[in-house]
Amino acid sequence: MPSASRKSKVDKRPSKRGSAERVHPTSGREGKSVGTFERHIHGFVAMTLGREIVSGLYPPGAVLPTAEETCARFGVSRTVLREAYNLLTAKALIVARPKVGTRVRPKSEWHVFDPDLLAWQLESDQGLEFVSSLFVLRMMVEPPAAALAAKSASIDTIEQITDAFTRMKKFQNGGGGLIEADLDFHMAILSATGNPFLSGLGGFINAALRRTFQLTWQGAERIHKDRLGQHGKILQAIRARDPAAARSLMTELLTDSLDDASKPGAKSKQMSA
Repeated sequence: MPSASRKSKVDKRPSKRGSAERVHPTSGREGKSVGTFERHIHGFVAMTLGREIVSGLYPPGAVLPTAEETCARFGVSRTVLREAYNLLTAKALIVARPKVGTRVRPKSEWHVFDPDLLAWQLESDQGLEFVSSLFVLRMMVEPPAAALAAKSASIDTIEQITDAFTRMKKFQNGGGGLIEADLDFHMAILSATGNPFLSGLGGFINAALRRTFQLTWQGAERIHKDRLGQHGKILQAIRARDPAAARSLMTELLTDSLDDASKPGAKSKQMSA
């Protein structure tokens, strides 16, 4: 997206579609030609269209406005629009077909692991639905991973989980390290399984949770006391080599954390992964 020095002038009059604002970016900086600016604006065009697709303005199967309409809306050339479409195509959001136009692809084909797509979905009205879907994935992965960690975790990996929990306690009442410690706790458990596929999946979960905290818990000040206690019990179960307890406790934590996220005012004070 353009920097503050390159603000877009937005004409809020209805476009031909009547559903999307017309955006006319300008350089706003002396000595910079339009051509120079256009080399940077394709990312802004892609971001705007991507957000509109994810929000449902252009649902799966819908055909985007013609190139002429879109170029006029943003005040850009076909070259810039082509570069923007290339970005969205790489995320599997759109597909171009001769004599058909540019169509939005089914949600099942979207690259949900893409960082931009994660952010756009969390920013949209479907943000809570996305968080719920993320917790469904976590429920499938993390309880069995906790059980496996209790069986096979090495002393070093248990120390990593312990270190993360220690930092969670340190920052429980406020501090910049709380979110990082919470995420490290869960990632350390996935790593403790020794399974490279679970560790790889953990990378996506980490990125998704990080974006969730950034966009939906920006004002979080502390962790819920009960949630901190649940993290500690999971650590104890892994230390005790008790897979059944580790699985059960992780299931309970994820269920309660999702419930916390779904409550009114969840964005303001307390959080937990």
